[in-house]
Amino acid sequence: MSAIAGKGPAQRCPAALAAERLRIGLEHCGVSADVHEGHGVALVSVWADLLVWTDGRAYRWWTGKTSAKTGRRLYRVYGVDNPITVAHYVAQRYEELLKAAYQCGGVAERTS
Repeated sequence: MSAIAGKGPAQRCPAALAAERLRIGLEHCGVSADVHEGHGVALVSVWADLLVWTDGRAYRWWTGKTSAKTGRRLYRVYGVDNPITVAHYVAQRYEELLKAAYQCGGVAERTS
């Protein structure tokens, strides 16, 4: 369920609208997500270590990798003009995280 569902389109900031479009795209991919907005940004919460944020111009999320050179996290960044394509990439990352969770003892152990 979206945290912005009760607001009309005129009340939503560009970030919230972009986040909601991504949530709908993820839903079509079989992935549940929640949208939270505030201070000009919106977050699409998908899974542990999978949080997509948007400012209304781009989507960003951690790839799960770090730079060998700097040790910093590496992020994927896509424009908000094609949320369906972005939803497929986010769904792929979600599947990677699910597989890793099951290989490490299962989701039930990690969430209890």
